[in-house]
Formats: sequence, C-alpha cells, structure tokens
Amino acid sequence: MSKLLLLSASREGQTGYLQHALPAIKDFLPSATDKLLFIPYAGFAGGYDAYEQKVNDALQAINKQVISIHQFDDPVAAVEQAEAIVIGGGNTFYLLKQLYDNELVDVIRQKVNAGTPYIGWSAGSNMAGLTICTTNDMPIVQPRSFNALGLVPFQINPHYTDYQPPNHNGETRAERIYEYTCANPDKYVVGIKEGTALKRCGDRLFLNGQKDGLVFRNGEGTRTIKTGSDISWLL
Repeated sequence: MSKLLLLSASREGQTGYLQHALPAIKDFLPSATDKLLFIPYAGFAGGYDAYEQKVNDALQAINKQVISIHQFDDPVAAVEQAEAIVIGGGNTFYLLKQLYDNELVDVIRQKVNAGTPYIGWSAGSNMAGLTICTTNDMPIVQPRSFNALGLVPFQINPHYTDYQPPNHNGETRAERIYEYTCANPDKYVVGIKEGTALKRCGDRLFLNGQKDGLVFRNGEGTRTIKTGSDISWLL
C-alpha cells in the first residue's frame, strides 16, 4: 500500500524551514520510524552535507533524523534497507539525472509501491508524478529520461501560484500548464500551493492544508479542489 506525503514547498510564507509541515510529517510516519533515508540531489548547489544538516535541524523538533544517501557506499542497498524515503527540493532536472545515474529510479519505485513511506517537497514532490515535464525549474542538465517515479498517475506542479507580477509580460503558470495539457491531452496536472500537500494512503488521496488546489486537463478546463477534499478519483 503506497504511503505518500507530497508537500508543495519546504516553507509557507515566513515560517522556518519545514516548520509548517512538521505536524503532518509526524502524523504521517510510523512512531517507531526514527531514521529516514534522505536524497539530497536536488539541492546539490549548497552541498549535500549542509542540506542533510539543514533537514536534521528541522526534524529534531519531532525526534526524527535523516541520513543522506551520499553517506552510503551502495545507494541502491541504502534504498532497499530504508524505513522511509525523503526527497528534498531544489533542481528537479539535476535530481532526476542523479537518480538515473545511480540506478535508483526503479528501486525507489518498487520500494515505495511495496509500502515504504515516501515524503517529498518541491522537486521531491514533482518526482512522484509521471514525468518532470510540469516542474518550474530550468533544465540545467539532461537526465536520461523525463519519466519520474510514477508513484501517482498524474503530473504535479508544486509552488503553484496565480500571481502575475505587475508589468510582467511572460506566461502565467496556468498558461504554461495549459500548454502541457494541449500537448498531452490524456494527462491530469495537479497544482498544489505552498502550505499544502497531497497525502496518499493506498487507494485514497487527499489535499491537505489551508489552500485550495487546481486540476488541469485538456478539454475539461481548470477544476478547483477544496482543501481537505478526497481526490481519490485521480488515482
């Protein structure tokens, strides 16, 4: 039974790092699961050691600890032995390239589909979708494929926002997603705003948080999904 907690972002507004998500993370993880495997690849620019420490500093409040995969000689074995898997935010393209380069895509998918809890935020949430084609990031590297973990059968757009800066003439987020749905008319895209998360337990899926989300699909327009609502129909 798949167990997923897919956070839009590591922060909401001016809150501290992961602060807004700590109650949800604590509630999501089994009480006996204290050590989590952390995959920091998306945050490579700041250094893996620093990223690991940053997450540990945040999780200390709920008595959880992450150990980064870069500390292990055999990353595949680390995934196979993990009690829970956490993938943090950063650049989605670099993250996926590293997952492919280290032959981790299939093993993570199999591990999570077998019931190991998965937590992601930002790029880590995007990675749970079918592909990374609805990420907000620049393609700074070229992964082997755009196909992601496929832990849910739809696309995800974290950090979704309707905001359009004054005098900015570029496309809105909704317009970019519309382009994707025109090119991929059989795919749903779920936009989740900062401070919200998708939570999956087996064949049940909910939107949690204080803000509504959106679902896009070609020919169906844009649909609002209310916070707290059951959106298992997407599965």
